[in-house]
Formats: sequence, structure tokens, C-alpha cells
Amino acid sequence: MTLPYAEPYRIKMVEPIYQSTKEERQKWIKEAEYNLFNLKSDQVYIDLLTDSGTGAMSDKQWAEVMLGDESYAGSRSFQKLDKAVKDITRYNYFIPTHQGRAAENVLFSAMVKEGDIIPGNSHFDTTKGHIEFRKGKAIDCTIDEAFDTDIYHPFKGNIDLVKLETVFKENDISTIPFIIITVTCNTAGGQPVSMENIKAVSRMCKSYGVPVLFDAARYAENCYFIKEREEEYRTKEIIDIAREMYSYGDGMTMSSKKDGLVNMGGIIALNDESIYRTAITFNIMYEGFITYGGMSGRDMGALAVGLYEALEYDYLASRITQVQYLGEKMAEFGVPVQKPIGGHAVYLDANKFVPTIPKEEYRAQALAIELYIVAGIRGVEIGTVLADRDPITRENRYPALELVRLAIPRRTYTHNHMEYVAAALKTIFDSRDQAKSGYRITWEAPIMRHFTAQFEKV
Repeated sequence: MTLPYAEPYRIKMVEPIYQSTKEERQKWIKEAEYNLFNLKSDQVYIDLLTDSGTGAMSDKQWAEVMLGDESYAGSRSFQKLDKAVKDITRYNYFIPTHQGRAAENVLFSAMVKEGDIIPGNSHFDTTKGHIEFRKGKAIDCTIDEAFDTDIYHPFKGNIDLVKLETVFKENDISTIPFIIITVTCNTAGGQPVSMENIKAVSRMCKSYGVPVLFDAARYAENCYFIKEREEEYRTKEIIDIAREMYSYGDGMTMSSKKDGLVNMGGIIALNDESIYRTAITFNIMYEGFITYGGMSGRDMGALAVGLYEALEYDYLASRITQVQYLGEKMAEFGVPVQKPIGGHAVYLDANKFVPTIPKEEYRAQALAIELYIVAGIRGVEIGTVLADRDPITRENRYPALELVRLAIPRRTYTHNHMEYVAAALKTIFDSRDQAKSGYRITWEAPIMRHFTAQFEKV
């Protein structure tokens, strides 16, 4: 017989979580101005807001915490991390930062100027925010299949080569400092990019003289999908797939809080010495000295170990199997989700879940709030609120997909927690016809509003 799935680790420490009442949650979310980011962690039963920095570290990582060298310059912990990053990426230069958006801030300060155009596959919120803050423009070139949640495509994160070449042909190439390949593509539903597509994009960019950068926050999960879904890579080790992937680019930024398996940290890795030398000046200004960049020595040591642990096949299979189990359970109940299930999260299709709520009333935000009220589960809206306003017209941008992301922290929740989440969503889905109205924004920041916006019920 085939043995059932089991996690390749055992639990050594537990953290109690409070099971609140529905009445408490109704009060708390109102006090939080209906923004899930404003909730206190003690008010959340199962926290699926993000998988960024919320996972559990291994015993070997905790051992590195005790070995951390906190020297301001040239610490042993930095040397360990420097060696690991260069071993995996094979890039020549490494700059540490305290997290992914800090890496974007440092690198884009060196590379992006007003009027620049940066194509990519559904840039994530901070990526687009850093581009638009510098009065540049992010252009989405993701394949059309990504925007139909019912279509099966093994690599919905792929870049459409026709769309990309159109951007190159219709604009002055000198205004395109680089393109970004996000692996996996978060905004499209945690969808992977194929090696075939990465190679094709790299060839096209080389012919136009445009560098390729990876947003590599979840690159290990992307490499797992390449191994599972591209025949040529079935017998290859994950680390070798990663090295080949990076060979088609010129550099990367990474929020190490995802596939670095740590609670804090970021990475810039580059091949171009001139860009590196420009970037380290901004790193010293914004982050810290070039051998710590906003990270403590103990965090760098833990990250040096976590980068390798995240490339272990058994770990990746366990992690992605848990996410897929939750997605398949919800699909069984008829709950509309992005298919195929992504690597780090299950994405609810709010356009199909609650079409009775007008899009102007932020139906994905409304669905995320209802999930919290009913079951104490915190997800996050990946829709109109996150898409922000057009920087010129200041009108809402309505994306093709209105999603609620349920991001699963790594090595944190059990099989029973997934059962609870699925049952809660079935309860809401069975009464979805009662959802007639959503929310309006009462206050918002001029950029990246979703983190701090305030709402009221319509």
C-alpha cells in the first residue's frame, strides 16, 4: 500500500493560541477600522496574513543564533551568509539588507529613475511601490491564463513573450533598466515560472541589452515546481535547478523571510560590479554597513543555514503538499480558488465567491473580513485595495483578479488547522448569497495604502 503523507520533522516547542468568540472578533475588527493588518496577533486564531517571517526555524538555525558574531564589520556570521548566497546563486556580489523591500529600496535607488519602465510578471506591492515612488512605471506582462482561475496551466507565472517584446519595441530601450521575473509569482496566485520561459525571456532580454533580475522571495518553491512539472528536470537536485535558473539572470533581490526560513532578512546578489558599488552607498545610507545591512549576526547565521534547508526536497514536498491539501479540500467544497494551487498560499477568487458585492465596495476585502469574523482566520486582500490608485488619475485600479490570499507559514500549522480553515470557508460559501454590500475607504495613504487604510461598512 502507499503510505500516507507525513511531515519530515517533529515538534519541539509549542505556542498557545487564543480561541476567541465571534462577538469578540466583531468588536476587534471594528476597532481595527476593518483593516486586518491593524489586528493584534493575540486576536487571531489562525494567522494566514502572510508567510513572510512567520515560520518556525530549525534546531540548526537556532544553534546559529547562539553562534552569532555581532561585530559591526566583517563578522563571521556575514562570512557564512556571503558564502551561502554566492554558492547558491553563483553571483559575484552580495549585499545584506533587513528584508525584501529594503533590498528593493537599495537596488532601485541605484537603478531606477523618473520615466523608467520595468516590465515583469505581476510585480508585487512593494516592488511596484518602489518603482512608482521613483516615478517609474511597472508593466505587467504575465500570460493571460493567469487571470482565469479555472484554467489549468502548470506555469501561470510565465511572462508572455509577445507582451514583453511589445514593451521593448514601443519604448526607448534606454528607459528600461531591467525586467523583473518574480518566482513564484505572488500576485498571480503563487504561480511558478517555468525554466523554459525563464530561458526564453533571458534570450530576448540579451538581444535587446536589458538585464534580468529575479524577485527571488520564493525561488525554492519555484524550483520545486520546475522539478515536478518539467520533464527535463525530474531527476535534477533542487539546488542545481536553482543555480541554472540564476544563470539566466544578472541579479536578484530576496525577502529572506520566505525561502530563507528566517524571521528577518533580505538579500541583493549581483554580477555587475558598477551597480554593486553604487548600491552599497545606498545600503550604508539606508540599512547599515555592507557586512550587516540591517541584520544582526545571529540572523545572518540562521539565514545561512535556512537557505540550504529550503532547498531540501523533503522539506519542499511537505510544505507544498500542505498548501495543496488545503486548496484541494476547498475545491471539494466548491469554493472557487486559483488553480492549480500555488506554492505558498491558497487564493480565493472573490469575483466568483461574492459577485453580489459591487467591485467598488472591495469584495475581496469584504470576504477576508467575513472569514475573520466567522472563524478568527486572518488572510489578506490581493485585489483593488492592494492594486492602489493610478498615480496619474488617482482612480482605483481594478485588477482582473480579486483574490483573498491565505498564506501558510512554514513548518507552523498542522493538518487539523487546514481542516478548520477549509470548514470555515465552506460555512461562508454556503451562505454567500446573503453578501450584498462591502466596505468603503475612509482614509488611505498616497501609496501602498492597503497596509494602513481605514474602512467602514457600506
